[in-house]
Amino acid sequence: MGRSLTRHVYDVRDTPPGIHRALPSPWLTFVVPVDEPLRMRRPDGGCADFRACLAGLHDEPGTIVHPGRQAGIHVTVDPLAARALFGVPAAALAGHSVEAADVVGRIGRELCERVDAGATWGVRLAALDDVLARLLRAHDDGSRTADEVRHAWGRITAGGSVRDVAREVGWSTDHLSRRFAAEFGVRPSVAGRMARFDRARHEIVRRAGRGALDLAGVAADHGYADQAHLAREFRALAGCSATTWVTEEVRSGLVGSVQDDTGADPRSSAA
Repeated sequence: MGRSLTRHVYDVRDTPPGIHRALPSPWLTFVVPVDEPLRMRRPDGGCADFRACLAGLHDEPGTIVHPGRQAGIHVTVDPLAARALFGVPAAALAGHSVEAADVVGRIGRELCERVDAGATWGVRLAALDDVLARLLRAHDDGSRTADEVRHAWGRITAGGSVRDVAREVGWSTDHLSRRFAAEFGVRPSVAGRMARFDRARHEIVRRAGRGALDLAGVAADHGYADQAHLAREFRALAGCSATTWVTEEVRSGLVGSVQDDTGADPRSSAA
């Protein structure tokens, strides 16, 4: 599947118990924790536990409750690969975090059992790769996203305008927006916004690692009108300021763990 899928191991230890923000991005996320379920806080304040969590595109931050140690395998999936892997378009998962077995059935439960039973990360990753390959074979029924929609996804998430992309595929902007939302569960403008935010936050992490956030520079480099524009977007999509996020999650070591590939483990690979 080329670069449609990337997985990495995460093992975060000795951090204070608290929360981790699962931020909007242009990727589906598939998380298989080891030993303990992944606990997420619901909008009503309650919690839900997942043995293997599959999350669709979302434009609001999710909340993961962590006890101080987290370990597992994190997979990012291109929304264009949703049909091939999970048998449904990305729109079927948009705005939700679901138990993977509820989507893929028995093979999802098998994956959890094999990952828990694995004595090493190599064995666990091999189990994941085996299951992913079997899912691809199971859903190889010829169902695929229309070429125009595939083109639109790539161009919109790279920063292209809806008007330009509609002209490129020969559709009206309204028709493009309807077809796009039917496939991905979000409008083109929302997908573009999430992709730009994702690039910006990764750049914030890189610059924070060098000791300075330089939010004005990030804003200029990623198409925001100014630093204030970036600040508003960050608060809207992350639920906090960029400086709070860096202090609470980047410098504490949580970023790079669950639902985030910023600090991918050296064992990262593409399938």
